[in-house]
Amino acid sequence: MGVRHFRALNHNGRSRVLNKSLSREWATPLTIGSFVLMAVTGVLMFFHLDQGLNKLAHEWLGWFMVVAVALHATVNGLAFKRHLLTSKAGRGIVLASLLVLAGSFVSLPGSDAQAASPPALAIQALTRAPLAQVAPLTGKPADQLLSELAAAGVPITALEQSLASVLGKDREKTGQALRVMFTKAQAK
Repeated sequence: MGVRHFRALNHNGRSRVLNKSLSREWATPLTIGSFVLMAVTGVLMFFHLDQGLNKLAHEWLGWFMVVAVALHATVNGLAFKRHLLTSKAGRGIVLASLLVLAGSFVSLPGSDAQAASPPALAIQALTRAPLAQVAPLTGKPADQLLSELAAAGVPITALEQSLASVLGKDREKTGQALRVMFTKAQAK
């Protein structure tokens, strides 16, 4: 099958051929659909009403929106350029958005919302405490916990060590270690 093309008028009235595969027919609905997905899951997360796969969908399908918006901007390149080059309001909105984005990287004392959440505080306490103190919470003997962690590739060698001292800020390994620690042994 050949690639279908269509004619469009550019800003000076001349006809130009566009690749049908990059058309507004699907770029705009793709952008709208991905926006709805991000908006709904984002609002649910904001109000702590998310459940099931909402958070996972928001995080991973956000890439879907990035691609959709990039394609939409490509298809609507002339309008995009017009907003940035000739519209003071367009430039102002984009500049304000970039300033807010830059500001979002600034940490204010005591403003770390993630650290203030009860689950985050509990995880910090578990990962910073020596393994000997955490073992009774798992319902497993300390030596068993040490061997299970070693078998899972967590390089903790002494009961006086904490997960944080061994794993640092590696969230994936920390999650793995906590899963090993708090998973009950299967009855045989």
